[in-house]
Amino acid sequence: MLTYILAYRPDEFGLIPDEEGFVAYKDLLKALHEETGWRHVRHSHINEVLMGGDRARFEPEDDRIRSQERHWALNTDNDLPLPGLLYTPVRKKAHPVAMERGLRAKAGSYLSLSPDRKMALRMGRRRDQHPVLLEIPAAAAEKKGVLIFPFGVLFLAPEIPAHCISGPLPSKDRVEKKEKKVDKKQQPHAGLKTATPGSFILDPQRDPDPSRKSRGKKRKGWKEEARKMRRRQKGN
Repeated sequence: MLTYILAYRPDEFGLIPDEEGFVAYKDLLKALHEETGWRHVRHSHINEVLMGGDRARFEPEDDRIRSQERHWALNTDNDLPLPGLLYTPVRKKAHPVAMERGLRAKAGSYLSLSPDRKMALRMGRRRDQHPVLLEIPAAAAEKKGVLIFPFGVLFLAPEIPAHCISGPLPSKDRVEKKEKKVDKKQQPHAGLKTATPGSFILDPQRDPDPSRKSRGKKRKGWKEEARKMRRRQKGN
C-alpha cells in the first residue's frame, strides 16, 4: 500500500508530494484512515515497515517520507486541456480571506484542485470538518494567465487570484466578527480616557504629593499633631 501511494498514485488519495517527493506522515495517515481496512494504521506501523525487509524502498526524513522509486512527476509544462470547472476546499475561517484576496500555496507546495466534488471535500475534511468548496473556472483562468497543470486525477496551481474564484459568500456572522475585530484595533486603549471639551482628566502620575500613594495608615493632619502636642504638655 505504501509503495502504491508514494511511488505510483499519490493523486488517487488526494496527496500532493513536495518538490522532493516527500509526503508528511500526518497527511499520509489521514489518507490511509479514509480507506476501508486501514483505519487502524498508526505511525508505529510505518516504522515497523521501515525496520523490515522493505526499508530500502523508502526514505524517511524527520516528519515526512518518500519512495525511492517514483513513477509520477510534477510537470508544469503539461499542455493537456483543462476542465471547465475545478473545486478546491478551504477552511471556514479562511473562506472570507480567500474570496477577498485569493489563494496562494506555501513555498515549495501547490494548491490542490479536483474536478470531483467528493474528492475535494475529502481533502478539505482533513483540515476542517466542514470545509467550504470554492469553484475555479480552470479553462477561463488559464486564458487570464493563471498556471494550472494536471497531476494524475488532480490539478495543481501555485496561486489562484480572487477574480478567478467563485462560490458561496461568507456568512454574515463571520463578516461582522471580522469587522468588530478591526473596530477594536482602531479604538483607543481601554485604560485611556478621552477628555471632553471643558473638562480635564486626573492623572495620578502628576500628583504633587506622592506620599499619598503610600500604603498603611492614613497620614495624620496638622490638627491631629497639635492635639497630640497639647496632651503631652498637660501630662508634663
